[in-house]
Amino acid sequence: MAKRRLERSLRVTFLGLLVNAGLAAVKIAAGVIGHSHALVADGVESSADLISSLIVWRGVTLAAEPPDAEHPYGHGKAEPLAAAVVSTILIFAALWIVVGAAENMVRPHTTPAPYTLAVLVIVVIIKELMFRHVHQEGADLQSSVIRADAWHHRSDAITSLFAFVGISLAIVGGGRYAAADDYAAILAGLVIARNGWNILQPSMNELMDIAPDPRFAEKIRAIAEKHPQVARVEKCLMRKMGNEYQVDMHIEVDPKMTVQDAHAVAHQVKDTVRRDVPEVRDVLIHIEPVR
Repeated sequence: MAKRRLERSLRVTFLGLLVNAGLAAVKIAAGVIGHSHALVADGVESSADLISSLIVWRGVTLAAEPPDAEHPYGHGKAEPLAAAVVSTILIFAALWIVVGAAENMVRPHTTPAPYTLAVLVIVVIIKELMFRHVHQEGADLQSSVIRADAWHHRSDAITSLFAFVGISLAIVGGGRYAAADDYAAILAGLVIARNGWNILQPSMNELMDIAPDPRFAEKIRAIAEKHPQVARVEKCLMRKMGNEYQVDMHIEVDPKMTVQDAHAVAHQVKDTVRRDVPEVRDVLIHIEPVR
């Protein structure tokens, strides 16, 4: 299962790398030759996506490594950490776009070339298809970093769409509307910054061991309490490691039970939880007497 997950994660990451490399080169070249600040900014944002994809690649490969002496709980936190880095890059790329566009607004403008619109139409289509594919993979794999990478593709599509509108206004309106290209870049930057913030929040929550959905915890409790010798589950705490969970559980048993029997009950509960809920990697059980 873990090997298959890693293979799918790497496949979608490398696909993103190839697409971003090609589109970044095309957009920057077309923007420079076609005199479009918005298209150049869009190309730079795609170049930032290349760095992000490399971070995603490292995050998913590190997260897939098994526990070791230095990381006894595994390396699953590498995924939300990579997602946090990716989202931070998004935010800084957005700030760069906004500042650059604002500076360009006070400079003389050359009307963008019409063919830059054709480039942007192709980019929007490709990037939206990439977003839908990568986002679905991220949901299937329960990977925060793959979902973050998907939003990079959606952000790229948004910047390209804004650039299309701005360039269209600049071409149709002539010199009076030449700055529309820069206004489009600023709007795109603001949207990218918002997307980056929306990705950063859940990543930080996962790094801080936010509690999972209460219904998931109740499901674990219910499985444990089905054991005939478990009187009650006193506590059930969980934290997410990559796409898996570590569970800490306190169960109450007959106080007259021998240590050996209580130990056996704990193992039976642990095995049942792991069997019925494959997302759970390990269960640490503490025995309490019935109160």
